[in-house]
Amino acid sequence: MKEIQTERLVIVPFELDYLNDYYHGFDEEITQYQYPDPFESEEAAGKLLQEFIDEMDQGEMLFLAILDKNGRFAGSVEVHGLAEEYPELGIWLKKDLQGKGYAYEALSSVLRYLNQTYQKEWYVYEADIRNKSSIGLVAKFSYCKERLDEFTTESGKELKLQRYLINTKR
Repeated sequence: MKEIQTERLVIVPFELDYLNDYYHGFDEEITQYQYPDPFESEEAAGKLLQEFIDEMDQGEMLFLAILDKNGRFAGSVEVHGLAEEYPELGIWLKKDLQGKGYAYEALSSVLRYLNQTYQKEWYVYEADIRNKSSIGLVAKFSYCKERLDEFTTESGKELKLQRYLINTKR
C-alpha cells in the first residue's frame, strides 16, 4: 500500500518518523475507553509500534498514519488480523481534530481500500458504549451489533466494549 488520499487527509503506512507525535497524542484522555493504556515511555511506544510495522511488512495487519494535507500527524488506523475472517479495525485522532468528520473520512476511505484489496465483507469494530463519538462513527456505516463485553483491564480500567461488525459490501 502506498497511500490513500481523501479531501482533507493522506493515509500512509506508519513510520517511526511519527513516533513522537503518536506517543504524545496517545494519552490518558484518548485511551480512556480503550483497552490499551498510554505508553510508559517513548522507548516503549517505539518498541510496540515497530512490532506493528513488522507485522504490516509481513502482511498480517495494516498500521497506517493519518496525516493532514500539510503532512502533520493526525492519528492512526489499524487493521489487525488481515488473514482472519473478520479483521479488527481501530482508529484514533488527536484531540484537536476530533468532532470534525476526520475519523469518518479516514475510516471510510480505508474500508474502501480494504474492500478492493482484501474483499472481506465484514470488519470488527469495538467501542465502549460510553464513548459517544465512537458509537456515532460506527452508526455511519452498515453494521450489525454483536455482544457487549464488560471487564476490567490489568491497569484497572472498567470497559464496556460493544462489538460491531461493519459491512463493506452494502
